[in-house]
Parts: sequence; structure tokens; C-alpha cells
Amino acid sequence: MKIFAIGSSIISSYWNGAATYYRGCYKYLARLGYDITFAEPEAYGRQQHRDSDDFHYVTSLVYQPHNNERGEDLGSADLDRMLRLASKADIVIKHSGIGVDDAELEKRVPAECSANAMTFIWDVDSPATIHRMRANPQADALAQSCSGYDAILSYGGGPKARDGFLEFGARAYYSMYNGLDPETHHRVPPDASLECDTAFLGNRLPDREARVEELFLRAAELAPDQRFLLGGEGWGGKRLPANVRWIGHVPTADHNRVNCSAGMVLNINRNSMADFGYSPPTRVFEVAGAGTCMLCDAWAGLDDCFEPDSEILVVRNAEDVASALHRHDAAARCRIGDAFHARALRNHTYAFRASQADFAFRECLARRRGETGPQTYSAAIMADWAHVPGFAAAHVEEAFA
Repeated sequence: MKIFAIGSSIISSYWNGAATYYRGCYKYLARLGYDITFAEPEAYGRQQHRDSDDFHYVTSLVYQPHNNERGEDLGSADLDRMLRLASKADIVIKHSGIGVDDAELEKRVPAECSANAMTFIWDVDSPATIHRMRANPQADALAQSCSGYDAILSYGGGPKARDGFLEFGARAYYSMYNGLDPETHHRVPPDASLECDTAFLGNRLPDREARVEELFLRAAELAPDQRFLLGGEGWGGKRLPANVRWIGHVPTADHNRVNCSAGMVLNINRNSMADFGYSPPTRVFEVAGAGTCMLCDAWAGLDDCFEPDSEILVVRNAEDVASALHRHDAAARCRIGDAFHARALRNHTYAFRASQADFAFRECLARRRGETGPQTYSAAIMADWAHVPGFAAAHVEEAFA
């Protein structure tokens, strides 16, 4: 089947935290036989900061948005052409957080594509999306068009996200978490120029900054004998402790070097993701691929992914971070990192995520054709995929209106 996806960017990770997720999902969907076009707008300088990865598994299409990131009206001709192309596919996916024309696309994709194609919202920040819809349901584009899509796919949010979308009439909901692509994120030799005791990679965002100040910057003050490395956009001008070094934007291709050069790597979720829980971000699986010991902020559902203390270290405040740094020697960090790596390869690869997406597409197609009821068809597909390691009903959160 042909997939036409519209998202922020697959070719650039510049101001685009979803890039690794898109690459993992679509790379392995292509290996299942899907023919994929990924359309992205010319916006935010992303295309000028193209990553050096191989994107042969998708046809990349860059289009001119109707309204750019500065709010300037550029005309809708290019967007119109892009949607006409999309309507010829079997599956049309509108990803969240594109940054331009999101509301217009949320309305137009089901209206203009659903006659010939299955249409999906594939959300990469469900807590923010649901908060937005609830804040102004009469005016929000997705709140008004949600029931027009065949299903919602979400990379996180768990039961709160599922219930939120069903509240607005979603026909079906599937969890589609982040994962590990072992061909992309893996162990490499450490780089002496990046060696540190703790690394954190993340752009400066209002929804996360206070948590970074507590878990990373205050932890650095509590552990002046430790070296801290900060990577990401927007931290220029921020007051940093003397033992914190900021290295600016870190391209995806360099994440392995950073992760393998740190004694531990810290993950800090955005406030909304931590509140909803069940939202393991890309960084968790990148570090798992490197086999480095991870310090992770606490959120509901974390222990469904990894075992605290033996596979991942959970921290709730700066004191926890400083204590973990002083309590775990190199041997302990290696043991935890190795277990983290093994669990990710066992249960959390993008090959598995692609099989879950294929499950969702096949089930929605059967429902469209009226071939069988969703529960009966789910059992049939579960039997089809019984050979996939870790594939079980518990991993597919589905709900039908």
C-alpha cells in the first residue's frame, strides 16, 4: 500500500525532535512493503540543516506552506497540489506539530482524502494536542475533525491520551511508542572531547526548562566534582554552573558519540508528557542503543518499558541525580547500561513498532470494508503476528467508538 505522510521533517533534526521517530517508523514500514512519500514544509530552516542520513526508504517531498512560520500568506497553490497528490494514496497521515498550516491540514486531510484513502492523525505530542482541543473545542480544527479520521496513532500519553481523543469522537486509537533502531543508535568508541559524567541533550523549551533547572543544573551545583555536558538549541545566555559545558546543537548523527562518551545520560520529559505518563521519548531509546546507564525523570508507565534500578535509574529531584552519580561506580553503570540495551533490543525496536502500525492499518481497512467486527479481526491479526517477538494484545492499546 502507498502511504502519504505529512510531518515537520524526516530529513532534518534541526528544531525537530520527532525526526528520529519518523525515521525509525517509516524505515521499517518500508521493509514491510509500504511505498512511502513523506511531505514536509519549507520552514524553520530545517531543510538548510539536512542530516547526512540515508533516506532511500521514503520519497521526500518539500512543499511551500500556505502560511509560513512568520504568519506570512504565501498562497495555497503548493499546499493544494500536495493534498491532491496525497488523495491518490491508500493511507494519508497527518502528523502533529508541523509548525505551519497545522489547523488547515487537520481540517482538509479528512475532507479531501477520505473518499479514496484511509486517513490518520499520528500525534507526537498528544498531551499538548488534547489540552489544546479541550481549551477551545468549538474553534479547534482537530476537535471538529477528529471523528473524520479512521484512527488516531500516538507516540505517547497512555490511557489519558486514549480517553482524550475518544472524547472528541475518534473512531479508533493506537499507542505507537518511540523505539530503537539498532542500525542507527548503537555503541561507538568514546570521544575524549565529549567525555563527562552526565550528559543531557534537549532543546530549551518553556514546557521543560524548570525541570532542566532542577534535575540538571541544580544537580550540577550539588555535585561540583562531576562534569556535566549540555547539548541542544536555545541555551545561549542561560546562566550555567561552572562544571556544565554547553556544546550547542547536536546533529542526530553525533548522538552516538555523545551517549557513548558519558558516564550517564539524563532524560527529562516535558511537563505535559510527564503528567500524562506513558511517553518514553526518543532519547531514552537512543541511549539504550548505546548501552549507557540512563538517569530518567519519573513518570507513570516508565516501569512498563524498563525495570527501575536494574535497567534504568529513576530520579525525582537534583538530590537523586547527585546521589546516583556518587553511588554507582563504573562497573555498576556498565551493568545497568548492558541490561538497558538488552531490554530495548528485546521489546522496543522500530521493527516491532512498524508491525504495530501495520496492525492498525490492516484493522482499519477491514473495518472500512465491513469484513468483520473489530474484536474478531483483532484476534485474527494477533494470530497472524504471533511470530513477532513481544507482540501481544497488551502492547496494542485500541479503542473503538
